[in-house]
Amino acid sequence: MSYSKVNASAATMSRNRVTPAPGSGICVTCLDGCPGPCEVGRSALRGREILYPQPFARITAGSEKDYPVDFSHFNIQGTCVGAIGVTADSDQATFPAVNIATEVGAAEKIRLRVPYFTGALGSTDIARIHWEGMAIAAAIAGTLVVVGENVCGMDPDAEIENGRIVRSPEMERRVKTFQKWYDGYGGIIVQYNVEDGRLGVPEYAVEKLGVQIIEPKWGQGAKDIGGEVKLSTLERALQLKSRGYIVLPDPEDPVIQEAFKQGDFKEFERHSRLGMVTEEGFHKEIERLKKIGTKHISLKTGAYRAADLARAVKYASDAQIDLLTVDGAGGGTGMSPWRMMNEWGIPTVYLESLLYQCLKKLEQKGAFIPSCAMAGGLALEDHIFKAFALAAPYIKAICLGRASMTAAMVGNTIGEMIKKGKVPADIAKYGTDIEHVFILAAKLKEKFGKDFQKIPAGAIGMITYFDRLNAGLQQFMAGARKFALQYITRADLVALTRESAEVSGIPYVMESDQEEVEKILEGRGGLSTKPLPKGIHPEKAALNL
Repeated sequence: MSYSKVNASAATMSRNRVTPAPGSGICVTCLDGCPGPCEVGRSALRGREILYPQPFARITAGSEKDYPVDFSHFNIQGTCVGAIGVTADSDQATFPAVNIATEVGAAEKIRLRVPYFTGALGSTDIARIHWEGMAIAAAIAGTLVVVGENVCGMDPDAEIENGRIVRSPEMERRVKTFQKWYDGYGGIIVQYNVEDGRLGVPEYAVEKLGVQIIEPKWGQGAKDIGGEVKLSTLERALQLKSRGYIVLPDPEDPVIQEAFKQGDFKEFERHSRLGMVTEEGFHKEIERLKKIGTKHISLKTGAYRAADLARAVKYASDAQIDLLTVDGAGGGTGMSPWRMMNEWGIPTVYLESLLYQCLKKLEQKGAFIPSCAMAGGLALEDHIFKAFALAAPYIKAICLGRASMTAAMVGNTIGEMIKKGKVPADIAKYGTDIEHVFILAAKLKEKFGKDFQKIPAGAIGMITYFDRLNAGLQQFMAGARKFALQYITRADLVALTRESAEVSGIPYVMESDQEEVEKILEGRGGLSTKPLPKGIHPEKAALNL
């Protein structure tokens, strides 16, 4: 059985002429005379361009590999007995009473109204274009938004003196957009990589822009290398090489310059360097970040081998950082090689199961346990519940990267269609203006008054998507009789296959609750609920719109 498609994908705009061989993906009869619509054929014409999902910079992409175990191999356990976190009374234990607020942090907590936040929005065009909508939505929702890597270095108007960033209008725009709508919940995180560190991006963000959360980036789930973007002009390629980036082919080579001018190729590639993690270096960098005034520190790591996950967990524990985000393979990106997205790294369920094992061992030793977030192909409320449960009680938030951007992009697209009076028929049944098409628009207008006009359609779309997640998550939690996130446990999941049970340590469905079953059948009691802890008062819906 093959778990992934080979040699043909909508992502690379390639296809097979006839049924492919399962191993190579090459058509079972490769015909001399075929123009080569498959990946191998297109690579014969365009070479390394076909490494990447197309059209580059206009899409986000997610792995199409069908991993042996994913979140669909688990179901959420429900019960008809009692309630945890609220009085076991049918008039009080209703799903809108479920509290989905959370917090992350070490010494001082960062409060979030919702238990999820955006993925990193870096230097790609698609991230730049949709930043305003996503940042405003995150601020209104009361959660975190992440400025990804290379934003200052890629800013064409950045001012750099002696190799250090002095001013970046693009970074200023991003930070100020969020700060204008920020009301005390959530926050803006600025991420940095090797090039960002050399340019002094953390110092600039903290000292000049008032950013409180900085995130060193070890990696992500979609790729095992640094970030890439395409450059359409020779001038831009030369500019970025002068700023310390790897640019291919070499824009300073006269032969390459002439080939580009003649149209032999249309784009240069900008690549980021690989980080080199050491325990000593990590701790020195954390101390340096604190010295420049960083209030909160998070770490983003990717789908690396188990030993690297252990390093991330141990170093984050020893440094007592505020947040560790672990990103599994199979998620999404705007700029990763396609085959790498499918064939590299540890998938999310496996990675989270390993994360749980690492954290459990440290906790047993009495070590500090950082707030953890899980990422990697998560999109809907069942994913959120399952990701909280699989590594409970250590998961405090979920990172929704591609899904958040999808909601913002759709909101923006429909908003533009409304402006042009060209609303698609399947949407026009709701209406032809913002207030009728977007179901939350009226509540937003009531809350923000005249400022409602400043909220872009992309932000309205993302907030509306978040509201759906909130309701769906509250419903799942109410069904499990867990009325606040801290009550979700691994016992709230059941594994549907032996393999998923073996990978995760979650009981197989036919073996779940065996002790309680025997007690009930023997008349000795059964499932019981814990009493409501003092001081717990579940709140209403998290957005408070």
